[in-house]
Amino acid sequence: MIWLLLLILAVLVIFEMPIAFALPASALMYLLITDSIPAMLVVQRVASGLESYVLLAIPLFILAGNLFNSAGIATRIFDFAVACVGHIRGSLAHVNIVASVIFSGMSGVAQADAAGLGAVEVREMKRRGFTPEFSAAITAVSSIIGPIIPPSGIIIIYAVLADVSVPDLFLAGVVPGVLMSLFLMAVVYWLAKTGRIVAPVVPAKSPREIGKSFWRALPALAAPVFLIAGILSGFATPTQLGALTAVYAIILGFAMRELTFSSLWGSIKDTVVTCGVLVFIIAAATPFSAILALEGVPQQLAELLLSISENPLVVLLIVNIALLIFGAVMDTTAILLVAVPVLVPLMKMLGIDPVHFGIVMVINLLIGTLTPPFGILLFVMTEVAKVDYKPLLRQTAPFYIPLFIFLAVITFFPALSLSLPAYVFGQ
Repeated sequence: MIWLLLLILAVLVIFEMPIAFALPASALMYLLITDSIPAMLVVQRVASGLESYVLLAIPLFILAGNLFNSAGIATRIFDFAVACVGHIRGSLAHVNIVASVIFSGMSGVAQADAAGLGAVEVREMKRRGFTPEFSAAITAVSSIIGPIIPPSGIIIIYAVLADVSVPDLFLAGVVPGVLMSLFLMAVVYWLAKTGRIVAPVVPAKSPREIGKSFWRALPALAAPVFLIAGILSGFATPTQLGALTAVYAIILGFAMRELTFSSLWGSIKDTVVTCGVLVFIIAAATPFSAILALEGVPQQLAELLLSISENPLVVLLIVNIALLIFGAVMDTTAILLVAVPVLVPLMKMLGIDPVHFGIVMVINLLIGTLTPPFGILLFVMTEVAKVDYKPLLRQTAPFYIPLFIFLAVITFFPALSLSLPAYVFGQ
């Protein structure tokens, strides 16, 4: 009867009901029609699904990212990236990517990167002669680096659902995140060299100028260093590190005299709104995923996929394709909440490390945030850069192929994500 649940959800989505409402509505209608599962079991799953100490790290890191934006940290990071790579062919497009790598160690949310640091990047790129559409496109694409490199809200959610170590997953994202930035920079260089984009080069900075910009950005650069050090040393849990990062952002902002009580309050309000939406989606998707689990869907899916092939790589390929399709039409968090309880037991059965699968899944879903028709980052950038959707999509198109190649590389070479946590924690 599980087909009935999926059919109801599909009908609601076709009639353009928001996914956050479609998921609980389809679950409720299924329970009323079939009466096969006691409703109290589902209610208990909803309550327990939100009772997680680790999830508390998400609003703390989001608050820290908002505070760093309010304190003018984004501008200092951008200036330092300009000094380092602004003279390379591709210029501020490379700067955009490098700045996103640095800023990823503060917020861990792609939308925060796109809306906060992205506003600075787009303004400077347009001022230096880049087209608004390409400026918005490279900003949207580089923003997905943020949730791969720690900290990461989406990785924390996966860790809670899959019962996997958050530090392991954080470290597993470092190498893939850096590798993705290199992939993107290679595409930018090719676009600039072949004349497909107008990319005015910034004059190379002297060592003294680089040192000066580094010194100005040092307090911001210290945040991700402290975070990684805290994880490696076991000094604090991810939740505690999130709280420390938020406190550090407040102290730094006031010390630099760029954070006011008004902007502090604004950052808190923005965090509450973002987390309110996130918690609502988590609560809304939990009944749906609970029904899938109680109806034995993970076991049925495992039997189906294993009937096609018992080769782990073939199964991963099939799962990747499915996730890319769903990522284009559904919210990332909603997919995680529904898919992780179904897919992780299958991955374990096939001998696929859940840490490796977590990174593959996160990258998959982040690519979905750039893919129409949902493509939330594209919609964010239309507002930030004040550009139309279709021209923005055309400028984003050259990056899809390297992103898919990158996804295949991470999928078929687990060592890229597993080597660092294995080396650090001696696994």
